[in-house]
Amino acid sequence: MDAFPLLLALAAGLLGGVMNALAGGGTFATLPALITLGLPANIANATSNVALMPGAAASAWAFRDELAPVGGMSVRTLSIITFAAGLVGSALLVLTPSRAFDFIIPWLLLLGFVVMAFGRAASDWLRARVTIGTRTLMTAQTLLGIYGGYFGGGVGLMTTAAYGLLAGADPRSLFAIRTLMLAIANLAAAFVFVAAGMVSWALCLPMLAGSIVGGWAGAHIGKKLPHGLVRIWTLIVTGATTLVFFARVYL
Repeated sequence: MDAFPLLLALAAGLLGGVMNALAGGGTFATLPALITLGLPANIANATSNVALMPGAAASAWAFRDELAPVGGMSVRTLSIITFAAGLVGSALLVLTPSRAFDFIIPWLLLLGFVVMAFGRAASDWLRARVTIGTRTLMTAQTLLGIYGGYFGGGVGLMTTAAYGLLAGADPRSLFAIRTLMLAIANLAAAFVFVAAGMVSWALCLPMLAGSIVGGWAGAHIGKKLPHGLVRIWTLIVTGATTLVFFARVYL
């Protein structure tokens, strides 16, 4: 393989790892790169998921001292729910035809962008008016795990918004648990995608290496950068990616 695809995969993994550590949305960096390099959409998504998993794990490790229960639910319980749901979501992707996934992707990206843009405001508005218990949090975590296993774009922001609504948690306090749940959903999906032969290892390995470095670096950068700056950068990347994918499929 020529050097350019390997370097592009490495750079996309690095950026994706940083984005996942800072605010989520790493898929918005890795998925377009893999499709640009010629992979079918569903193979690109599976490869991206596997490549980003170690980076998310590196970020979770960097934040390990900040892990704490959410809404009265232990980290272990949330992890078990997320892993099981991630298996379900990734199995659904395996069953989705590649051509159908081409048309689904832009809408999933749009969902991720909307959550990134308005999720926190919606969460604050609802939290001021609604009180929700542990069962609802378990249901929300199940849905987040399924989405994370199937696609994962924006799931970090969705998790932050859900925990803010259901547990009244501050976004900064959720860096550790959010990143761990992302890593667990990716791990569950990795088992399914590897078993199904949906991973392009030639591009996955350099992307994986980049995501580890990016995830570790992003976790340390995230402790210092202003939240507003991270949010603006993330919205620019996710918004541009969403527009490109809509144009690719519908124009």
